[in-house]
Amino acid sequence: MTTPRARVAAGVSVADLGSYQQAVRRVLTCDLITKDRPRPGVLDQVLRWADEMTRDFHELLGYTLIATTHHVRLVRHLDVLDETQRSIFSRKGRPFDRRRLAYLCLVLGSFQRSRIEISLADLVRIFTPLANSIDGLGFDPAIGSHKAAVVDVLGWLVDRGALRLSDGSLEWWARDTERGDALYDIDHDICAVLFKPARPVQHLTSAAGLVHEPPHANPARRARRLLVEFPVVYYADVEPEVADALRAPGLAEDLVRFTGLVLERRAEGVMLADPGGVFTDRPFPGRGNAVSRVAGLLLAKVADLLEDPEHVPERLPVPALAHDQAGLVARMDAGLPRDGIVAELAWSPSEAEPSPDDRSAPAEAPFVERSRLETMTTELYDEFGAASFTSVWQQDPRGLLDAVIGFLADLTLLRPVPGGVLVLPAALRYRNIRAALPTRTSGGQLSLVALPEPAAQQGPSGQQGSSGQQGSSGQEVSFTQEEER
Repeated sequence: MTTPRARVAAGVSVADLGSYQQAVRRVLTCDLITKDRPRPGVLDQVLRWADEMTRDFHELLGYTLIATTHHVRLVRHLDVLDETQRSIFSRKGRPFDRRRLAYLCLVLGSFQRSRIEISLADLVRIFTPLANSIDGLGFDPAIGSHKAAVVDVLGWLVDRGALRLSDGSLEWWARDTERGDALYDIDHDICAVLFKPARPVQHLTSAAGLVHEPPHANPARRARRLLVEFPVVYYADVEPEVADALRAPGLAEDLVRFTGLVLERRAEGVMLADPGGVFTDRPFPGRGNAVSRVAGLLLAKVADLLEDPEHVPERLPVPALAHDQAGLVARMDAGLPRDGIVAELAWSPSEAEPSPDDRSAPAEAPFVERSRLETMTTELYDEFGAASFTSVWQQDPRGLLDAVIGFLADLTLLRPVPGGVLVLPAALRYRNIRAALPTRTSGGQLSLVALPEPAAQQGPSGQQGSSGQQGSSGQEVSFTQEEER
């Protein structure tokens, strides 16, 4: 006899379901919730549903929800390493470089449980020899870039409530390290939940050890995790059993009831759609900075090219997700220190179940050359005027193109390959994005940062899919066959 599937949000009434789903989306999109973060009142709204969410997160996704009266933190169990999550480690919109990430780890390691407060001077005295013992890192308070990195790290910890400034000034110290100082209260509970790897890092000989489960361990759970963590999941990217799980109706029912989002199926894959456009860490299209807006304009030009009957694009195989993972692990392992590994407890990839590329046939996608993308970018500069691209990009169209390609790659819309990009299926839903853009009436320059939002298209953005509609017949249609709005 088949055991009935546990009902999601079993203890939540119909009237309260929207409030519950909003709390779930908050937890999924905010790395740490405190009384002030992301804003006052959110913590109380989330804690109301802590018991129900703890059970559902565990049963659906295998995630652990840590909820106290002071903070809420979702501990994810990774099936794949996701380099787009680097956006979590940033300060005032600037991503952390390797120095800042290393300093962050060393600073957290400097906090002793017996201390409830620490002065910046004492922290620097503890931290400096640790940094200087690492080849290629080091810390010298006389070097401005080193001090700036410490300021960003401490600011990041303050933003999350791990430190609370009780006296002095970090800026004063940055100006004068001899006389400036600051005193911080330490919240050890928050410090402890900021980084909870699958295995102790002292036991790892490869970054692959940060993955919690081998790919074949639980196909249905893996399918759910991919859907809530990635903008689009393509059937061709995953193992056959995971693709079967993605097609199962029960998965859609569970995730829709859990998150309040819309599950959109297409011939090429599946995505979770948020018509409100808030379940995201990378708004697209129509909002955000110049990179986001130029990304939409570039996709429109790419779509025009692919729909030109005189242009026959070359179609190339799309590299497998397993291939991407192997490359990412190799890059991470290249910087992995060999000192300090506990040999007796060391984990190595040979002990884990291998993850072969099980795809029966690789998907193919149209290829667009880098030179053609550069021409398209030049056309945008000619059309809108260089001054429309903000001071950062006015004189750097190639740099802007690099940023746009990286942005669209994070959204699983383009796939960078040597010599150009592959245009993935979901990118073609934005082929009419120009229809939502204003026209210039006086011949003057049009500021990209002032463009209005497209009214009918919400796009995949980090943890968000795109709002769209399935074919009226109920059959799965391609992303490229979406009905015109």
